[in-house]
Amino acid sequence: MSGDVVVVGGGVIGLTTAIVLAESGRRVQVWTRDVPHETTSAIAGALWWPYRVEPLEFVGAWSLASLGVYERLAAHPEETGVRLVAGVHAHERLSGLGPWAAEVAGLREARANELPEGYGTGLWARLPLIDMPVHLGWLRRRLEAAGGTVVTRAVKTLAEASDRARIVVNCAGLGARELVGDARLRSVRGQLVLVENPGIEEWFTAADHASAKTTYFFPQPGRLILGGTAEEDDWRLTPDPATAEEIVERCARIRPQIAGARILGHRAGLRPVRTSGVRIEAEELPGGGLLVHNYGHGGAGVTVAWGCAEAAAALAAR
Repeated sequence: MSGDVVVVGGGVIGLTTAIVLAESGRRVQVWTRDVPHETTSAIAGALWWPYRVEPLEFVGAWSLASLGVYERLAAHPEETGVRLVAGVHAHERLSGLGPWAAEVAGLREARANELPEGYGTGLWARLPLIDMPVHLGWLRRRLEAAGGTVVTRAVKTLAEASDRARIVVNCAGLGARELVGDARLRSVRGQLVLVENPGIEEWFTAADHASAKTTYFFPQPGRLILGGTAEEDDWRLTPDPATAEEIVERCARIRPQIAGARILGHRAGLRPVRTSGVRIEAEELPGGGLLVHNYGHGGAGVTVAWGCAEAAAALAAR
C-alpha cells in the first residue's frame, strides 16, 4: 500500500482535494497523467465566479468556501498567484443570481460610467483573479509540505489505484468519462489569446449564452488573457487562427488598445461539463476500499475547488 489515499488527477480539483486530505493527517499520493502546469487547469483565466456549474443547490456554498480561501491567499499574491482585482460582469443583474451573491463583499450593480458603450447592465465586483501556473505550483508545494506527493502516471483503470490505497479519489476531470464510463461528461472547448498588457488593470466579462462566443479579458502578471469560446462537444486542442482573430476583435471593441497588443501565444482547453452537475459521491470497492468521486466542474473548477475538496474529504473520512 503506497498510502492511505490515491487522488487521480493533478489539476486544481485534484490538488486541492489532496491538500485537504493530507492536512487532515492522511498519507496522500496524487497520480496525474500531466504535471500540474500542463493540465487543463493551467490554461484557465481564472476568475472566481460560478460559471457553467451545477447543481445550483450546492454551488453557492462550494463557491463561498473557496472565496474565503482565496481572499486569504490574496495577501501573498507573488507566492500564491491570487490577487483581488476589480472588474465588471456585463449583462448581469443581482436579481439573476442566487443567495450566495449577498455574501460577496462589494458586489453591486455597475454604474453607467463603469459599463462600456452599448452595455446597459452589469455588476461591479472585486474578485479573486488567479494566475494559474503560479497557483498550481503553490498548491503542489503546500501538498508536499503536508507530506503528500505527486506522481506522473497515466491511469487506465481505477483498479490500479485501489490496488495501492484503501481510499481512491477520482478527480480525473474529462478523464472520468472513460475511467468510470460517465457519458454525461461533455467537453466544452475554450480558446484564449495571450497578449502583452497595454495598461489594462480591470477585468471584463460578457457571456453570450445564446452562442459559443464569450468576451472577456483578465490582466495577469506579464500578460493579458483574452477570451473566449464555449464550444460544446468540441474536443479540438489546437487553437484556431480565425477564432483567435475574432477574440481579439471582440475584446478590442471594449478596449481599443487591445487591437495593437503584441500576441504572446494561443491556448485551447476542454472544460469538463457534466449534464447532471458535479459528481461528489462515494461508493464501496471490493475488499473494503472506498472510491470517492469529485469531477464534472465545468468552467468553474477554480471557483468551487475548495468547497468541493472539503465535501469529498468528508466522504473519504467515513
